[in-house]
Order: sequence, then structure tokens, then C-alpha cells
Amino acid sequence: MNESQNWVTVAKRADLQAGKIKGVKIGAQEIALYNLDGEIYATDGVCSHAYANLADGYLDKDLIVCPLHAGCFDIKTGKAVEAPAEDDIKVFPVRIAGDDIQVAIG
Repeated sequence: MNESQNWVTVAKRADLQAGKIKGVKIGAQEIALYNLDGEIYATDGVCSHAYANLADGYLDKDLIVCPLHAGCFDIKTGKAVEAPAEDDIKVFPVRIAGDDIQVAIG
């Protein structure tokens, strides 16, 4: 773990049901949280192709589909896997502390 990372509580576990997406902000950073079969993941909250809130998109297995132009990203890696998205999105480390969902930011 990089010592420059700060863990920030962004939601409660009960706020993110299985198969759901939740948008949160840490300062100016928009983040999308995902619950895939009980595992929590976090990515940039904004599509890399055009400004669209990924929390308004939908899940297709382990992909987030952008609500604006249907570009897709792998939630676990941030890799752009479907046009028009070409640039990957950032993924953030996640941990559960009690009932809190925490995201590490650098």
C-alpha cells in the first residue's frame, strides 16, 4: 500500500445493494461505486469519452455501460472495451471497514 494514499469513507455498505451503482464525490473527484456479487469496486465517475456520469449507466456483468453513448469499461480494471470509449478510466482501491465503504485516493 502506498503511504501517500488516504482512505476516505464514501458510503455505508447498506447504501449499495448487489447489482447496483452509486455515485459519490471526494472533493472534486467523482467516483462510481459498484456492488458485483458482494464485491465493491470504484472507478472514475465520469466517462473518458464525453462528460457523462457513469453512475447513471447500467451494469452488464462486470462492465459499466455509459448512459450517453454506450461506451463500456471493465469495472475491475478500468479498461475501455467498447467504442466510442477509447481511453481507460481510473480504478480506486476499496476496503470495507465495519459498515463503511472506503476508497483510497492518492
